[in-house]
This record gives sequence, structure tokens and C-alpha cells, in this order.
Amino acid sequence: MLDRTQGPVRPAELRFHHGEFEIVKAGSHAICAATGAAIPLEELRYWSVERQEAYASPDAAKQRFAGAGR
Repeated sequence: MLDRTQGPVRPAELRFHHGEFEIVKAGSHAICAATGAAIPLEELRYWSVERQEAYASPDAAKQRFAGAGR
């Protein structure tokens, strides 16, 4: 499926860096490693460079680092 304004409606493949992320393969969202929620790329603010994972919120990151993630 293609959203003409955002590109493919599928998870993007991302590479996380300190302070920014790189889109490796186009998509409309990232998947939260803790909750499984879809995160629109324009709303993506939290990730781990070491784990190369996205998080929907600071609480989701905390949950994941505590080992309670999905």
C-alpha cells in the first residue's frame, strides 16, 4: 500500500545514531521495541543507538531497559 504523502505504509528500516536516525528503507513508521506500537517517523523521538531500537515514549524505553518489553 502506498500513502502518496508519506510513502509506503509499512515499518521503515532505520539506523539509529546519536541525535538522529537514518532511513535505510522507506516506510511510514517505526515499531516500539517495548510495546509494539507504530510510531510515525515524524513523531519518533526516543531510541537506543546501542540496541538499535525505537521507543514510543520515555516510559516505554524505561520498560524495555528494565526487561519488561515484548
